[in-house]
Amino acid sequence: MRIMQLHDVRTRRSAEDFPRSEHLAWKIAQVAADPVPVEADTAEMVVNRIIDNAAVSAASVLRRPVTVARVQAQAHPTRNGATVFGIDGKYSPEWAAWANGVAVRELDYHDTFLAADYSHPGDNIPPLVAVAQQLGVRGSDLIRGLATAYEIQINLVRGICLHEHKIDHVAHLGPSVAAGIGTMLRLDPETIYSAIGQALHLTTATRQSRKGLISSWKAYAPAHAGKVAIEAVDRAMRGEGAPAPIWEGEDGVIAWLLSGPEHTYRVPLPGPGEPKRAILDSYTKEHSAEYQSQALIDLARRLRDRIGDLEQIATVVLHTSHHTHVVIGTGSNDPQKFDPDASRETLDHSVMYIFAVALQDGAWHHEHSYAPERSHRPDTIDLWRKISTVEDPEWTRRYHSNDPAEKAFGARAVITLESGEVITDEIAVADAHPLGVRPFAREQYRNKFTTLADGVVEPAEQQRFLTAVEDVASLKPGGLAALNVRIDSTVLDKAPTIPSGIFR
Repeated sequence: MRIMQLHDVRTRRSAEDFPRSEHLAWKIAQVAADPVPVEADTAEMVVNRIIDNAAVSAASVLRRPVTVARVQAQAHPTRNGATVFGIDGKYSPEWAAWANGVAVRELDYHDTFLAADYSHPGDNIPPLVAVAQQLGVRGSDLIRGLATAYEIQINLVRGICLHEHKIDHVAHLGPSVAAGIGTMLRLDPETIYSAIGQALHLTTATRQSRKGLISSWKAYAPAHAGKVAIEAVDRAMRGEGAPAPIWEGEDGVIAWLLSGPEHTYRVPLPGPGEPKRAILDSYTKEHSAEYQSQALIDLARRLRDRIGDLEQIATVVLHTSHHTHVVIGTGSNDPQKFDPDASRETLDHSVMYIFAVALQDGAWHHEHSYAPERSHRPDTIDLWRKISTVEDPEWTRRYHSNDPAEKAFGARAVITLESGEVITDEIAVADAHPLGVRPFAREQYRNKFTTLADGVVEPAEQQRFLTAVEDVASLKPGGLAALNVRIDSTVLDKAPTIPSGIFR
């Protein structure tokens, strides 16, 4: 078992003696600069997540937000740059990361880690791959960088809650990308420290992107954080500093954006020489929906046969954690979560809608389940409005448990029929979770890619990509362009037409 060090992080007065060696950003920089080897199971999971990102990018490539981001990136070509998913050419790395980050995030369909806060640590992959392609990094160093990026974001999520102060979770992503790039490029702690400070300073934003009428910015937000982090590392490499101490300063993040000067956070980080293994604590999605609804989709599929005639349902109450209740449940007090005309992004964050459709269909599809004709079905609307959530303290406790065997993201469903009969069932984790009934391994990641790429990516190109990514650790400098998936122009021609903007 590796040794994790807990670091107390609190606001410090400007006049207080607070050496840089005690700054959280410096401690993260030291972790990033530690040349500890990547263990085999960690490296294997990094490959799995690169495959996972490619899968969801293939599924989203024709969607409007992804098309907009791709067109913006195409306005920034360069001779020795990075690749953009689906197309040929080389582009400025921060713009390639932007386009690829949006493609990964658009369908809310890749990996997740939940603790004190939320995260989708797969968002680290596009910016690190883009920088690696730009600078001709070898595949083994990309894996090292991604192990660091996952480690830092996941441990920030364990130690610092952003959402209770309505700060978006991408504020943990900027520092993790900066740290991961630092590891990948073998930068010194001083440079990484400055990049982390800049990245955090510039990626704090409110959670309104995930509240009310949720727009396409939900997909853009993490891509923007990755883009900003790349630019921060570039400036730091040129000798530029950052606001410091960024978390602990008198006018810093904790004092004014989080719990204030009286609060102490405890952030775990691996000690010197300890391997970076946090990626193994994260989990991907079998269904294209917000993670806390994954288990509930599986539960709904399981309950269909027990219920029989769904029109006999009088009420459905989902007893669940605080997070699920207030973010995607009725505790959010968002009327949009019951609106058939709501955006896909909003429906994705309505567990009432998701549970209703999963009960009726016994399945979930990244497009069909959100289609306007699906959300407007009268029987769906009727069932949807019978569903509510309540917080159960036990589910909240399990959500925050540090024991992997006890940690849960599920709920207990109490279904009352018109006859008065009550049907109950519960589920702790999704079927695809590492502790679920069908945990994802390499075979499932490959199947997810080939399924979502069907009709989008030619079979020969699918196989070429899978062969390349499974050998990523052996790719020599200049070889990481092989991680791009090319899509036939006849497929891309189906993408929406985008009006001109500032970038041409």
